[in-house]
Amino acid sequence: MLPEADDEVMPPWGMASTRRDASGVGKVSRPTHADVARLARVSTATVSYVLNGAQGKRISTGTREAVYRAAEQLGYRPNVAARNLARGKSGVVLYIVPRVAVGEMPMQAGSRMTTELAHRGLLAVQIFETDDDQHVIDAIEHLDPVAVTSLFPLSRAAHSAVTAADVPYIEIGTLPALGDPPMSVGALRVDHLVSRGYRSIAFAYTGIAKWRALGDYWLGGVTRAAHAHGLDRVSVDEVTADNAADVVTAWVSSGVTAVCAQSDEVACLVLYGIREAGLRCPDDLAVIGVDADPMGAISSPPLTTVQFNPRAVADAAVTAVLTELGYPAPPPPQPIDIARLIVRAST
Repeated sequence: MLPEADDEVMPPWGMASTRRDASGVGKVSRPTHADVARLARVSTATVSYVLNGAQGKRISTGTREAVYRAAEQLGYRPNVAARNLARGKSGVVLYIVPRVAVGEMPMQAGSRMTTELAHRGLLAVQIFETDDDQHVIDAIEHLDPVAVTSLFPLSRAAHSAVTAADVPYIEIGTLPALGDPPMSVGALRVDHLVSRGYRSIAFAYTGIAKWRALGDYWLGGVTRAAHAHGLDRVSVDEVTADNAADVVTAWVSSGVTAVCAQSDEVACLVLYGIREAGLRCPDDLAVIGVDADPMGAISSPPLTTVQFNPRAVADAAVTAVLTELGYPAPPPPQPIDIARLIVRAST
């Protein structure tokens, strides 16, 4: 492959994979622009232009392909911090991790997002919600993010900080690529319960006010799915360790035969209430959660739940972020890949 006429041709010295430290002992080092340039037989400036996506430079398709091939062969990875510093941007994408009981999926999805965005020269920084969200607000104000993402709606204060920063905000849970999670998860759960013969369903909320919004998120899908099956109105109650036995007893007395909980954690509280009330699951009351918390597999009885595909969630988020920022983006995943039912003894 011939370089551009205006490129500085470099001799093909091969891969530079071993250097010596101050003690003279050879050690493997990270490939550099110079290593890529030598293998591609172009100048380091051309490598920089190609790998940094510089605009307005006359570089042929052939030269670009030679640089990309050399970078891949050497296992070159960009110094993201240096690249974004040169651009005058932070390159930071904030990922707000919810302070709610939704299993391991947010962290798994966040880890994949970090890797995928790093390939495009973006730094995914995970920030955890707290009661007052002040450090989330501080991160938005001081890290100079190019975008902010979250699985569920931000608090009013955090959302105001995003608006003031004038950066794109991607709420992952509402992305079209994910279909309609509340509706699809509601259908998964209610369809399963109906197939097992349960016709009177309750919904269990957490007793923690800050997490109530997530309950609202899931309740809509359960209610709509129940209506589609011609079931009676879904009974709704908060369940805590203090009132679990009383709530469960009232449900069973009113004819409720199955409970959809807003999370596996709340489902385990329902199971606790069933035991405290001297009842049996699923004979007296079936229980189904959502989020596939690992503890559900060893609860008594093991909990039926819904497991999300963190890869599909992350890929949808990455596509949305890249599209919003004007980067070439891969196609989003198909909604069918988002969640699946794990059937255990509680139903």
